[in-house]
Amino acid sequence: MSILVDKNTRVLVHGITGLQASFHTKRMQAIGTNIVAGVSTHSAGTMHLGVPIFASAQEAVLKTRANASLLFVPAQNVKAAVKEALEAGIKLIVSIAYGVPIFDVMEIQKMLIAHDAVLIGPNTPGIITPGEACLGVFPENIHRKGSVGIVSRSSTLTYEAVLETNRAGLGQSTVLGIGDDMIAGCHLDRVIDLFHHDEKTKAIVLIGALGGTYEEEAATFYQKIQNKKPLIAYVTGFENDQEDIGYASDILTHGKTTIEDKKSLFKKAGAIVIESIDDLGDILKQIK
Repeated sequence: MSILVDKNTRVLVHGITGLQASFHTKRMQAIGTNIVAGVSTHSAGTMHLGVPIFASAQEAVLKTRANASLLFVPAQNVKAAVKEALEAGIKLIVSIAYGVPIFDVMEIQKMLIAHDAVLIGPNTPGIITPGEACLGVFPENIHRKGSVGIVSRSSTLTYEAVLETNRAGLGQSTVLGIGDDMIAGCHLDRVIDLFHHDEKTKAIVLIGALGGTYEEEAATFYQKIQNKKPLIAYVTGFENDQEDIGYASDILTHGKTTIEDKKSLFKKAGAIVIESIDDLGDILKQIK
């Protein structure tokens, strides 16, 4: 099993004919991702990489029964593309764009709630269930099908965590990057919940970061779970970055904004907190 995406996910790629979209579509197809449609107003009615192109998400869903959308569109177009996908009935959307305006993301959040849908991102490498489906820009050759769920705020450290789970001989059930923008479409606590409901996932790796309250929310949620799966938490960043966070963040987190505060909360919740991503493989071997 997995969370959110698997071999049955029918993927629509918005902006599929672009250079980067074409490159990554080929890579996603190579691991078996079921890409059934593309959206491009300029190329509607044609085929691209063996995929039919439609003028709108609504037409694409009607003709192909697509149920997930991957957005390769500029940051300023993300809100419109999300709205179009939601109105077409799509419940899972992935946006990899960098620099989506914060007020756009706030409006997107409201739309997601109204449609009971999930956005992964923005500014994310996406989501991958090894051997089944990838929606995003993950390096496909490092992933191995397995039993560790990974959720991260850091793209680079996500790949390091993948390599460490491979070193432990466990592989990954699903790997998800929530994105590192100020506002994320899908929060850490929601992903922890999804992994706890997935029978295949036996342990969870969470990579957090300085800033925001995502880790605090995740730790609070994890503490309340009765039958916990092992959660290994690593919080990255530099404490001198604290000077750049400002008073607003301090107010939101009730004065608890440092990495050590976040680590302390995870420890109190019953998670295993590591000081270096290099320690992950050995910890996973111990709980294997």
